[in-house]
Amino acid sequence: MGMFNGLYECKVDPKGRLALPAKMKAAIPDSNGDTLILRHGDDGCLALYTQVEFKKLLHQINALSDRDPIQRRIKRGFFESMTEVELDSAGRFLIPKTFLQKAGIDKDATVLGYGSFIEIWNPEKYGQNSIKDQDELSSLMDQYLS
Repeated sequence: MGMFNGLYECKVDPKGRLALPAKMKAAIPDSNGDTLILRHGDDGCLALYTQVEFKKLLHQINALSDRDPIQRRIKRGFFESMTEVELDSAGRFLIPKTFLQKAGIDKDATVLGYGSFIEIWNPEKYGQNSIKDQDELSSLMDQYLS
């Protein structure tokens, strides 16, 4: 499995399709096929997963108890916040309107490789949720990785 990385400014066409940057498309294993999983991500972004990475997350969700009311709510919220999307021959996929609206994405999108998955952001929201400079990153890494 390839790793997703890098930051890209992309366009969403009038039909709601986004073309994945070539490097990100190339990181999707051939065994994945054309189906990806899109879900509402953290901090107001959208999260795009390959089948393999999504199954890891799905396994954790399915391990939650159907008998516990809080765990049932988590499962409901998880399953209602996701959908399958298909890559076309040009590497584009259709983002449902409800997903675009909830993420505040119109014509422009910031696409971030987040290691095992891809985040898709409204550019302004991304700016509010990103590290501003390398000094800030270094300080946070010292704090949390040391």
